[in-house]
Amino acid sequence: MSIPQHIKIKLISLFLLFMSFGFLTAQEENSLSKKIDSLPKDVKVGLVLSGGGAKGLAHIGALKVIEDLGIRIDHIGGTSMGAIVGSLYASGYNAKQLDSIFRSADFDAFIQDELPRRAKTFYEREDAEKYAITLPFDNFKIDLPKGLSKGQNFYNQFSRYTQHVNRIRNFDSLPIPFFCMATNIENGSPVLLDKGYLPEAVSASSALPSVFSPVEVDGVLMTDGGVTNNYPVKEIKQKGAEIVIGIDVQDSLMLRKELNSVTNIMLQISNFRTINDMKDKAPKTDVYIKPSIKDFSVISFDQAEDIIAAGEKAAFDQYEKLKQIKQMQKEPPRNIEVESISDSLNIDIMSITGNNAYTRSYILGKLKLKSPANTTYQKLNEGINNLSATGNFDRISHRLINTDGGNALLLNVKESDNKMLFRFALHYDDLLQTAALINLTRKRLLFNNDIFSFDLALGDNIRYNVDYYIDKGYYWSIGLNSRFYKFDKDIDVDFLSEFGEAPDLVGINSINIDYQDFTTSLYFETLFKQTFSLGVGAEYKRLRILSDTFGEDDDQMPRTVFDDSDYWSVFGYLKLDTYDNKYFPTKGFLFDGDIHAYLFSSDFSNNFSQFSIAKATFGYATPVTRRLSFNLNLEAGTKIGNNNVPSLDFLLGGFGAKMINNFIPFYGYDFIGITGESFAKTLVTLDYEIFNKNHINVSANFANVGNKLFTTGDWLSSPEYTGYAFGYGLETFAGPIQVKFTYSPELDESEWFFSVGFWF
Repeated sequence: MSIPQHIKIKLISLFLLFMSFGFLTAQEENSLSKKIDSLPKDVKVGLVLSGGGAKGLAHIGALKVIEDLGIRIDHIGGTSMGAIVGSLYASGYNAKQLDSIFRSADFDAFIQDELPRRAKTFYEREDAEKYAITLPFDNFKIDLPKGLSKGQNFYNQFSRYTQHVNRIRNFDSLPIPFFCMATNIENGSPVLLDKGYLPEAVSASSALPSVFSPVEVDGVLMTDGGVTNNYPVKEIKQKGAEIVIGIDVQDSLMLRKELNSVTNIMLQISNFRTINDMKDKAPKTDVYIKPSIKDFSVISFDQAEDIIAAGEKAAFDQYEKLKQIKQMQKEPPRNIEVESISDSLNIDIMSITGNNAYTRSYILGKLKLKSPANTTYQKLNEGINNLSATGNFDRISHRLINTDGGNALLLNVKESDNKMLFRFALHYDDLLQTAALINLTRKRLLFNNDIFSFDLALGDNIRYNVDYYIDKGYYWSIGLNSRFYKFDKDIDVDFLSEFGEAPDLVGINSINIDYQDFTTSLYFETLFKQTFSLGVGAEYKRLRILSDTFGEDDDQMPRTVFDDSDYWSVFGYLKLDTYDNKYFPTKGFLFDGDIHAYLFSSDFSNNFSQFSIAKATFGYATPVTRRLSFNLNLEAGTKIGNNNVPSLDFLLGGFGAKMINNFIPFYGYDFIGITGESFAKTLVTLDYEIFNKNHINVSANFANVGNKLFTTGDWLSSPEYTGYAFGYGLETFAGPIQVKFTYSPELDESEWFFSVGFWF
């Protein structure tokens, strides 16, 4: 059977194409062979690792192949993610260890610089769990932050991984000589970093613009090296590399249909230069490894396994070339392997530099560290996080060195120039209704370590909160608070019985009350055993409770005023809060104990005598499975002494995380649904995170409420009040969105509760 002419032509063309491809490949291999033949035996091999965000995880896969072949790497040069991977490899980690490190790393925490809740003081936690947006506001001009993250979490963790080489200042003295590229952000010139402190150099090289704040090294403000030199092939040859292996994980240009967002458009523009540079740089690379990673983005850290595998495959494609290089090396690779990292840490001396506005005692108080000390890297990092959580420092660098006096911890801080902040939040709940919160915060108002904060909530119920706090670290800190809260609420008419005889209310089941609270307090607090917060203070309170339900213009029944008194008291409190999340805790303890002694009153009812109110809350949260957590909450309170001030009785009911005075949340009942001089309450909750930041939960609460509950022993009897709740919660940047359906068997009624945003 004869083959048609047109098929013959296609087969011949295909054959010629195959032969030409084979010829070119052979030519490339011959070119590499000729170069190797012209070099002295035992060639020096340089490794270039480009930047590329999460795509840089492909470097690890390629290193596995290079390492398995036994190729000795004599120099490493990297940029951005290439600097991170390259520096760890240069410090002695093998490819398998790198794989383990990066698979277990929490990149979300690194990128967002999320500090654990325990890193903050009680004041800072309340401050951080209130505002959705924070912007610099110096000179009353709104500005944007330098980056989404300071990179503090990354710096802390990287310092720990490189602790075994923290005394090396010349990167040529690392197990494998190393350098990385950064960019001088003031003049746009590339900066080669091969000396100094390794974590600082790598942080500067990987400070991705807009994501991480610029890093100052030796007085030069630097940002990501990829801005000016994302593939330092020329520099590694200048270091003495005779053969260069390059791993390129840079982006390719996107197609028009992919340019569908501002992010992609900006990324495309920034890629023009780097891609154009590679036209010159790729041919200068003897073994050019280009993983197929177009399906991944710079933040695809959750796809680490696939990205690493792509790097491994790309290196296998260059197996024969890599094998040729190995054959030209006499000396084997350096046999250095980092052993398991010790967490123990001995600190004999502490040196703090860079602090002008903040005192040494303030910084040590935040670190929770005094020298000499036997501590751990984990506790040191927690202390650094405590310091970073204040927002008073742009960067905190630390390193350990040996001195004649022992191990010295050198801490250098870069104080923030920003003194004023503008902050904003939105909220809705069933008691306080809608509110827009506007905040102005001023640091270093009168003293270097003070902070002034003014909240104004505009909406259905206008209210304000003013805080002035002098943070003295280990010593007694001083706080001044003034607040005003008000709300209107329809409540059961039985509430009037607490205030004595009620007017004739035939046909009226509920009344509307106007509740106003103005409170000013001065307090002193300190850390107790570095865990508890212990405080004492004095308080002035003006409480006004009235109702217009009966008609202000009705001559027969004028406006009803339940309380219009001034109260003066002294108080003490003890707090412990190790919850990992205020609204959806999965682990930790909570204890909040408080006692107020009311000494004086303007005595609206003419029956005041001194009394006290004591209350305490205990909470415990623990994970049951990876997504299911259990939370137990025990709460109790009692009035001691005078029983003639019902406006300060305990008022149970409703749902909320911001309750003033003696308001106590209780599912199944509306706000102020249960009143009494003492109470004991148990709340049990099971919370299941169905997917990231989405929660469903079920709760049951039980309580006994009455007068003299603890002296009669009635608090131990079967619960008089019960309630159940089924809810959904979503964590957002503006705070939680929560919906609760609740039911009480005693009332045989249900209540819906809604909450949107942080509570304030």
